[in-house]
Amino acid sequence: MIQPVFTAVDLFSGCGGMSYGFHKHPAFTIRAAADAELGKPSSPAGSLKCNSTYELNMGITPKRINLASVAPENLRAELGLSRSEKIDVLLCCPPCTGFSRANPENHMANDHRNSLVAKAALFAGALSPDIVMMENAREVLTGNFPEHFAAFRSQMKLLGYEVEANVHRLDRFGLPQIRERSLVIAVKKGIGKIRSLSDLWEGATISPDALTVRNALDFKARRGDAADRNPTFSSPALKARMAAIPKDGGSWIDLTRTARGKKLMTPAMQKIVDAGKIGSHPDVYGRMAWSRPAPTIKRECAHVGNGRYAHPEEDRLLTVREMARLQGFPLEFRFGGNALSNQYRHIGDAVPPLISHQLAHAAHWMLTGQRPELKDTFLEGTHLKSRDIEHCLV
Repeated sequence: MIQPVFTAVDLFSGCGGMSYGFHKHPAFTIRAAADAELGKPSSPAGSLKCNSTYELNMGITPKRINLASVAPENLRAELGLSRSEKIDVLLCCPPCTGFSRANPENHMANDHRNSLVAKAALFAGALSPDIVMMENAREVLTGNFPEHFAAFRSQMKLLGYEVEANVHRLDRFGLPQIRERSLVIAVKKGIGKIRSLSDLWEGATISPDALTVRNALDFKARRGDAADRNPTFSSPALKARMAAIPKDGGSWIDLTRTARGKKLMTPAMQKIVDAGKIGSHPDVYGRMAWSRPAPTIKRECAHVGNGRYAHPEEDRLLTVREMARLQGFPLEFRFGGNALSNQYRHIGDAVPPLISHQLAHAAHWMLTGQRPELKDTFLEGTHLKSRDIEHCLV
């Protein structure tokens, strides 16, 4: 068995989606993690309870620290690290809420949390890792407030790092979900060439069949686990509304086509129809489609009224386990935090472990010069299998 030889630290660690991919790589050990567990900006620290999920799966408890108020020079002490301890990889994924296009206010207002992207470079200066990896909303690179990433890049270059940043559709790398994210990799000069997910997948593509909801949800539930319990609708009106929405990809827009369906519409739906401004609203109260990837799974995925989160056939929300499966979590991953609503938030907030495991292999490639086999980068316990690789040209 390979003994861990490289260390990683995870800031804004959430439930551990980014850490888990490194945790499952035999060459890495997670040395420390930190998250303030903020559910919403108005919520008190600790309300999200994501650190309990992290501890269940990684075996260490993240420090409950508000990194926005931590001085970089005090970071090592706050994390329990010595001044001389070597950190090989810094995983740093600041909150994406202030960038995401899902929040209409972000087109105009520059959220105060956005400055944490630039502060990540100061944390890198304090820990001096060989590699820094950041995953965030695509708008970090393409949105209305590019100055935050520009400041990050500028500071990292002053610290002696090369920086590569791109927006990716993560289904390109096997995630059964339409999810666009920014991936940023910074490497100290002298360590080696930057290796990204595109490098891992050079000469290969993923089978379209591997990306379907049907394929991802083809698993046996873990009996007795709260994550596998079918969510029920407490409202008779909601239950009737979902029953009337067509199976396999239908949405509330279909309700407008029958007199019975119109009676099941909410006042908000009727207002949208009257105004003729459908926009992206068809996804609300929508069902997933068996033969397509899932839509983007966001943090408030605990209610069918927030997006296309209903089961393709059954009249219910997807279970925590099913939602996690579509977000690239392995079946063995356990969810804490007691409240199901928080468990759904843990999933929507997370870096998909299926992706972070590939990032761990990319980091190992950079640190050692040894290119991994693509099939070896697939996280065990997810839907992705070596047979899903197509068009190997190298």
